Amino acid sequence: MVVQVLADEGVDVIFGYSGGAILPTYDAIFVHNQDTTRRPMPLIVPANEQGAGFMAAGYARASGRVGVCVVTSGPGATNTVTPVRDCMADSIPVVVLCGQVPTSAIGSDAFQEAPVSALMGSVAKHVFLVTDPHKLEATIRTAFELARTGRPGPVVVDLPKDIQTWQGVFQGSGTLPIPGYRRRLQQVETQQLSPASIEEFFSLLGAAKRPLIYAGGGVINANATDSLRSFAHGLGIPVVTTLMAIGAVDTMHEHSMRMLGMHGAAFANYAVDDCDFLITLGARFDDRVAAVPARFAKNAVAIAHFDVDASEINKVKRVQFSYVGGLDDALRRLTAHALAVHFARDWSEWHRHCAQLAQTHRMNYDRESALIQPYYVIEELNRLTRGEAVISTGVGQHQMWAAQYFDFKSPRLWLTSGSMGTMGFGLPAAIGAQFARPDRIVIDIDGDASIRMNLGELETVTTYDLPVKIVVLNNFGDGMVKQWQKLFFKGRLSASDKSLHKKDFVKAAEADGFPWVRRLDRKEDVPRIVEEFIAFKGPAFLEVLIDPDAGVYPMVGPGQAYDEMITGDHIVSRGKGPTRPPGANEMF
Repeated sequence: MVVQVLADEGVDVIFGYSGGAILPTYDAIFVHNQDTTRRPMPLIVPANEQGAGFMAAGYARASGRVGVCVVTSGPGATNTVTPVRDCMADSIPVVVLCGQVPTSAIGSDAFQEAPVSALMGSVAKHVFLVTDPHKLEATIRTAFELARTGRPGPVVVDLPKDIQTWQGVFQGSGTLPIPGYRRRLQQVETQQLSPASIEEFFSLLGAAKRPLIYAGGGVINANATDSLRSFAHGLGIPVVTTLMAIGAVDTMHEHSMRMLGMHGAAFANYAVDDCDFLITLGARFDDRVAAVPARFAKNAVAIAHFDVDASEINKVKRVQFSYVGGLDDALRRLTAHALAVHFARDWSEWHRHCAQLAQTHRMNYDRESALIQPYYVIEELNRLTRGEAVISTGVGQHQMWAAQYFDFKSPRLWLTSGSMGTMGFGLPAAIGAQFARPDRIVIDIDGDASIRMNLGELETVTTYDLPVKIVVLNNFGDGMVKQWQKLFFKGRLSASDKSLHKKDFVKAAEADGFPWVRRLDRKEDVPRIVEEFIAFKGPAFLEVLIDPDAGVYPMVGPGQAYDEMITGDHIVSRGKGPTRPPGANEMF
């Protein structure tokens, strides 16, 4: 029953690790895949259940479909807590099926028992513990419904072993009664921008001389990127995006002002400071964007906020216009109204201002350094992939460099752990993405510290002969932590320096069967080696020994606003903020 519902839901790959409490379901997957008349659902086995959870998340992020993870009870379930929380924080639809001890043994501290409902209840969108076998089939379907509708998220189903071995009649349809959720969902899905609301919005837009769109991950989750582009480009409104919305607009388009926030482009942050009408789409004014809410978009006469979640409205930043509902439909209605009334404003001066910001405060680094700069490596990768590769990352400096220096023509090409900031995300997420997008080059940009978290998944890449490409930017430590320690803790590298560690990443990749493995340590070899790396058809692993003191700039420090942004030594500041904070360690 479980496996047939998965097939009916269109699942085409399952990520998971077996164990005693989930064996009945694993056996059913095996039987399903033996039947040549059925569409197969390959079962991908990771090195660790956390890897399985992130593979399911990578699949979901890259495809827009629900990712599926199947694990056993006890430690199998607890190892998926981090991926579940990660998916909840970034609104990623996955269904996690956990084995559980038999219902008669629940609460007895049985072998490999864990209180899944209690553990997952606080980090998942919803958790089901199936105790009535007659509701099993409907529960699995309802889990998929909850995961992909409204604000997407992870749903966990706890499956006692005796429920899995029960036999009954397969109904082929039916879901659980969840009237409250469906009623709220219907209210959102049937909500439409009223003519009065449209007029109110265009009254604010018409009065604006410097409008700016602030797009968040909700744009991509809502599959609203096409309507966003039509609205923004049709009306000529520049766009900044959050980390989670990278790719919502083509980063190379003239109206793209790239990423804003703590490590956003200086010109993007300055544009936010300068705008007089901020149009917020599927974003939530989180602390990495609006660290000081009162000083965020300080010159905006008005702010509009569109979101599917009513709880986000006025939660952090008070706005003058709001709409709760489907983003795609709202943007289409706004665009249609603009065309119908021939709405037009001359924002050419604002366009020139934004273009000048992008030119004056462009991203830059020490291009004369004899050491390999990470930005240079990413520029070379970007030159070859031309904004069309799927890029996943771990978390840290390499994550921000990738966000800053890669181009993305389309949504769902940028996969990163945003709100949770989970080290170890990049490699398993790339594996999941490769199954979702076999037509694309998939590259994991990782750090030497981050990849250690799930290094065992190197073997998963070669076991399934996936053409995943892995870049480890090795600066011998927890780079982002070191950056903060150098800037704000007088250079005391407490537990972050890994220069004495003995890990040989090249030997590790070779041991796991990578057919192409290189270590890059000479600047003059960067173009040639990177080209060979991208051209190789199978799994490829590249370790790059980068400048250990390379930093992520710009940086908006804790408690600072955009006009106090630290721009470093190679990005031009407006003159209001320091290039480095007072008292910063001179090594940095």
